[in-house]
Amino acid sequence: MLCQRCQERPATVHLTKVINFQKTELRLCEVCAKIAGSELGLIFESGFSFQNLIASLLEGLESDVDLYQKEAENSDWEKESQCQNCGLTFSDFKNTGLFGCGDCYSHFKSGLEPLLKKVHGNMRHSGKVPKRTGGLILIKKEIEEMRSELQQAISTENYEKAAELRDEIRRREKELQREV
Repeated sequence: MLCQRCQERPATVHLTKVINFQKTELRLCEVCAKIAGSELGLIFESGFSFQNLIASLLEGLESDVDLYQKEAENSDWEKESQCQNCGLTFSDFKNTGLFGCGDCYSHFKSGLEPLLKKVHGNMRHSGKVPKRTGGLILIKKEIEEMRSELQQAISTENYEKAAELRDEIRRREKELQREV
């Protein structure tokens, strides 16, 4: 699609403006987007960079990393702060958002855990299962989630909810056995 303003270059920017519940959309080239941005008082930076995204996530994470490091038992952050394979430092990773090699993941593990928790909300990837093909897998996943809820209910001494969850887990396990 061509730029709606100059009709010369390909449109690479989608600009949406809402004023008094009236929505206006423009598809512009980078040149026209910069002009439109300056007219609206916006700062337009061309070229989305995944590295800049990672680096911006890491900016506010420094205190989280320090806290995590203090809590970790037998953690020697100074030794782990530079990859033994490629020599990349954690501060280099924070600036670029790029690792130097595959070993960087294990070398920077203690610094990455707070980042992953911040971005994903969890350290474990659970993924998605298609409903039409994953009947048994979905049941197993539901049982696993209910077991987690059961443990939480027990720890908060909510025994009524724990009993309901226990009964539901048993029902789902019987259902699972019938389907196998």
